[in-house]
Amino acid sequence: MAPALAVGPAVAAHASTTVAPGVVAVATCKVEADSSGKYHLWGEGFPSGTVTYTGSASGTVPVKAGRFDVGGLSGSKYVVKAADGTTVNCTVISH
Repeated sequence: MAPALAVGPAVAAHASTTVAPGVVAVATCKVEADSSGKYHLWGEGFPSGTVTYTGSASGTVPVKAGRFDVGGLSGSKYVVKAADGTTVNCTVISH
């Protein structure tokens, strides 16, 4: 196996983003306005179970394979909290 420094920049730029076994993924969430003027909230890297979102609206949604997704929300400011205490301030994406 070649040392990590031996990999050229072109190869490194296309490296996989898959998390190695035993490494905890970093939970992130995003908020984006949809075409109807509502907001779409989604996240990844969360533990299985549910997450609770609070802010412009609030609710609880299931997490599947580390991801959740909810649409039709009002407002763009959200904080997401998982059952294990993981708390993330969601980033607004503008186009």
